[in-house]
Amino acid sequence: MALNPFLVEIDRYMLDCSAKGLSPKTLKSYEQTLRLFARYLLDNFEIDDVKSVKVEHIQAYIRSIEDRGKFTVSAVESPVNYPERRVDFGKPVSKTTIANYVRNIKAFYSHLYSEQLIRSNPLKDLKNVKPERKIKVMLEDNELKQFFRSFDVTKFDQYRDWVIARLIFDSGARIGEILEVVPSDIDLRSNAILLRKTKSGKQRFVYFSQKTRNNLKSWIAFKDRYTDCNYLFPTNRGTKHRIEGVERSFRLRSRDVGLQITPHLLRNNFAKRYLINGGDLATLSRLLGHASVEVTSQIYLDFADKEVMKKYRQHSPLENLDI
Repeated sequence: MALNPFLVEIDRYMLDCSAKGLSPKTLKSYEQTLRLFARYLLDNFEIDDVKSVKVEHIQAYIRSIEDRGKFTVSAVESPVNYPERRVDFGKPVSKTTIANYVRNIKAFYSHLYSEQLIRSNPLKDLKNVKPERKIKVMLEDNELKQFFRSFDVTKFDQYRDWVIARLIFDSGARIGEILEVVPSDIDLRSNAILLRKTKSGKQRFVYFSQKTRNNLKSWIAFKDRYTDCNYLFPTNRGTKHRIEGVERSFRLRSRDVGLQITPHLLRNNFAKRYLINGGDLATLSRLLGHASVEVTSQIYLDFADKEVMKKYRQHSPLENLDI
């Protein structure tokens, strides 16, 4: 069977992306997007090489995504994860997902052009799809208390994930960054953690409160009695903990108390509360590891009316003047 030249270029591109140190999640997103696009081109236009693609092909592809439902098309002939069993099978694909697809395909074609594998970039002037903006939930104090109390800290795995949850909420670090931490990255005198493996590839410090300092000291002493794994938050088998494992743990714990809490939601709540409590955007941007303050400023768009009101009352010009 002849090789599909389009898929060959995808494989080469993925090798280049891997060499840049992109996260496994990002690599998976890129490859899945491009293989779905390649399959669409072959099935609908009999195109199997990157040079034959024109802007109208991707415009037709975008329309096809909008018409089809979630998980009704697979990048492989026979998916083994039974997508038809998912509760959201066939539901509309969100604008955010479509925007991600377009961005990934455009990045691929920019790469092909920069490597002189194509003479011109047919997608250079294609406008990006504007993603939907969903207001992220601001958890109430009592909801956070319920969530943290849902962990059975007498069990190794739940105690570990309880400390992880508090660390995310206190520092704003990403879950993937936290799972790379080893005890030597922690400075208990300065209440700081050096994040060595980050989304941007640049190391940065995040900081934690005295409460979290006490939690970390207790956890390290507890962990060292059961495992000699070098990671700060290993599994109970002494191996590296996975993001999916933390997400599942949070899902189970929060479901027990009628909530839906993820690691990213805790990170977002750290950011919102930091701003509401008077923190500045420039410092928050560094703590979160964002590429720019402009990226961080988008958090303001997530503020609901109640949160805007609370922040206003703290900073009302007239209320804070004796006039």
